[in-house]
Amino acid sequence: MEIHGYKAFYKGLVNRYGLSFEEGKTYTVDGDLQFGNEGNGFHFCKRLEDTLRYFPASEEEIDVAEVTSLGDVVEGFDDYYGYYDMYCTNKIRIDKVLSRADIISHFYHLPEHEVLRFIQGFLLTPDEIELFKILFKDNKNILNCIAYYQEKDTEVYQRAMNR
Repeated sequence: MEIHGYKAFYKGLVNRYGLSFEEGKTYTVDGDLQFGNEGNGFHFCKRLEDTLRYFPASEEEIDVAEVTSLGDVVEGFDDYYGYYDMYCTNKIRIDKVLSRADIISHFYHLPEHEVLRFIQGFLLTPDEIELFKILFKDNKNILNCIAYYQEKDTEVYQRAMNR
């Protein structure tokens, strides 16, 4: 089944198991598909921000690629944390490695909950922080999230409750 989505990697398109990937290439894996850390297959997500759950993008720079599943697929989800549309496939194509500008601009016009999840999981530069503050100047939830997760203001939510 063909499904388009996103896959995160360590810098240099290396997955969490040390395998290297290249843009434009297709990869396959044998065996029964199984979703999860001990699973089998290539994992990817429908939404870019959900890939950040699996890589330390709040601590270091990562690569994110647009991918297409070309084989069998199993779907995973986590109701508790609200992660859905996560997939595992036996055949995946790395379509395009996104630039940092591509990643940042992806979130300019998305719903609040997707922007919040991105800000919580991706290390922004000072200029990117300022850009998001301007773009979302009227959204207190996003501004508070920026202060807490990006600027390490651990008291921002306490101040907001006391207003």
